[in-house]
Amino acid sequence: MLTGFIEALRANGLPIGLGEYLTLLDGLRARVTGPSVEDFYFYARLALIKDERHYDRYDRVFADYFGGIEAVFPPDPEHPRLAIPAEWLRRLSELHLSDEERAQIEELGWDELMRRLIERLAEQRGEHHGGDHWIGTGGSSPYGHSGVNPAGVRLGGEGREGRAVKVWDRREYRNLDDTVELGTRNLKVALRKLRQFARSGAADTLDLDDTIESTARNAGWLDLKLVPERHNAVKVLLLLDVGGSMDWHVRICEELFSAARAEFKHLKHYYFHNCVYESVWIDNRRRRTERVPTAELLNTYGPDWRLVIVGDATMSPYEITQVNASVEHVNEEPGAVWLQRLFAAWPRAVWLNPQPETAWEQTMSLRLIQRLARQRMYPLTLAGIDRAIRSLRSGEA
Repeated sequence: MLTGFIEALRANGLPIGLGEYLTLLDGLRARVTGPSVEDFYFYARLALIKDERHYDRYDRVFADYFGGIEAVFPPDPEHPRLAIPAEWLRRLSELHLSDEERAQIEELGWDELMRRLIERLAEQRGEHHGGDHWIGTGGSSPYGHSGVNPAGVRLGGEGREGRAVKVWDRREYRNLDDTVELGTRNLKVALRKLRQFARSGAADTLDLDDTIESTARNAGWLDLKLVPERHNAVKVLLLLDVGGSMDWHVRICEELFSAARAEFKHLKHYYFHNCVYESVWIDNRRRRTERVPTAELLNTYGPDWRLVIVGDATMSPYEITQVNASVEHVNEEPGAVWLQRLFAAWPRAVWLNPQPETAWEQTMSLRLIQRLARQRMYPLTLAGIDRAIRSLRSGEA
């Protein structure tokens, strides 16, 4: 069983050797882990995986290889599992609002929505579930979570319709895997159209034609001619939206990230959530403690860089047009201000959107960002990337 598991991990590109396998076996013999599948999952990950970037692929292989194995083993008598029927976990009712009711709520506006939330916080004395007034769950109130409201503030929990104008919750995102193997080579081939080669660095590459010509002119005495290696001179600044609705597009974004890593020597990447504000980050695991001011990007990377922003542009319009409207923090300037600065600093810039182009007109935030990007938004498809590359090469939409 374990040999097959190791082979499955290695087949998915995880660097696992004999040493890691022996460490796993030694720990199992010493009974350092309990008998549950969950305990084995964490111990095996500790023994076999040395780089956190590989956790996601480890999770996928583990789920595929050991799927359903819990049914083979009885639950631990010391830690019995509470069996809850699936139907009990379904929502007691599906709440539906009429178009007129949705319009009334949306007419509240940002300032009124925040004012009423402060009043609710001051008045409410306990938990509340259902209903249309208090902060709670499963209702149609603008405040809480797991309910139905066209323009509410989600406090904790999970969203249902992606309509919240603000989210107060501590959420974790993971870094995109830049080593993911593409299903096809099409993305790499498409990105190669942006390449511009130049020779730089030490002269350590043999120039065969010049060596032959120089040797012939030197009466047959070998005269080696070396030149610097040719590299792709294009510089790309990549900003990646992560978390929220972008979780649905992780695979295609990882493929693009992996292809860009392979094709561009000069590539810098940063993450943001929904809209770019006053800071971005490099590592999602440390995004709360290690952030990079967006102004630093503007001062570091010159206009010779190409800016590529990847995101679905799907959010509350307030996040783009208002201060203090970010779903994660208090932003002193609207997202639109920072986007205008980015597109002014880098004339050759595009926005790649994983959402189908046919759906763009249906989302107000997407239309706003498309205008801010000066109509240089393209779908994250091969045809869309081809159009984006032509725009990056020419500097025009």
